[in-house]
Amino acid sequence: MAFDTIDAVQTGLSDQGYICGRPLATVVFLALRLGRPLFLEGEAGTGKTEIAKALAQSLGRRLIRLQCYEGLDAASAVYEWNFAEQMIAIRTAEAAGGADRDALKSELFTQDYLIERPLLQAMRPQSGGAPILLIDELDRTDAPFEAFLLEALSDFQVTIPELGTIKATEPPIVILTSNRTREVHDALKRRCLYHWVDYPDFDREMAILQARAPEASAALSTEVVSFVQRLRDEDLYKKPGVAETIDWAKCLLALDVVNLSPEVISDTLGALLKYQDDIQKLQNAQAKRILDDARASLSP
Repeated sequence: MAFDTIDAVQTGLSDQGYICGRPLATVVFLALRLGRPLFLEGEAGTGKTEIAKALAQSLGRRLIRLQCYEGLDAASAVYEWNFAEQMIAIRTAEAAGGADRDALKSELFTQDYLIERPLLQAMRPQSGGAPILLIDELDRTDAPFEAFLLEALSDFQVTIPELGTIKATEPPIVILTSNRTREVHDALKRRCLYHWVDYPDFDREMAILQARAPEASAALSTEVVSFVQRLRDEDLYKKPGVAETIDWAKCLLALDVVNLSPEVISDTLGALLKYQDDIQKLQNAQAKRILDDARASLSP
């Protein structure tokens, strides 16, 4: 399946429960059409990772995810040798006696002992077509890994000293995400199409919640979204993202909540906020004030 139009992108993603605006659908369309990596930046919880999942499902492609972390290096992202199996092979050859060292060495460094990591997996041919390669939270890594990625994504190839260079016969569809905890180097950004994924407006967040938690009543969904939208205007260390909105709604449904109340909000804040300082700010009368403001904004 391919997307012939921007509208088709929106429809395809919507069918997978991902509701996106036209600007994001446009940059996804262009990334697919031009074969360019897509760099998505924004606050945590705004749906950057989810778009890769929805796109893979919609296109019927395999999703390969490289979760970035501090200290990630090229070897961990590309391949490793299965040292345990290699040691067993060595011991077995020694026990058999008369092992040819050169022959044994050539046998140990073959595909049979190679553990493929995400970047190498993405270079391999896939039965359903080029995979979606998600390089998630790139801002957690450091400059040397960015430099390596710059080369790998330019040529879509990786080199294994013992085996040589492996080049993708069909380049993967690459999506990189960043929560902007630090700036990613311009050289890498220039290789990509860029989009800032912001918090959705009220109507789009309502559509997202209805798609991801359809069992919630319209009245409860409206109150939940209105409260979260109003909460994002508060001075918080970490504002709740769309993921938290969905989690909170599901928690409320599990408790058979019909309408929000200050007591219910206080009891379930752990699903919405992840820092004690933020939760403390919403105790006592603060939750009621925000709820009253949210309900007032819904009045005709």
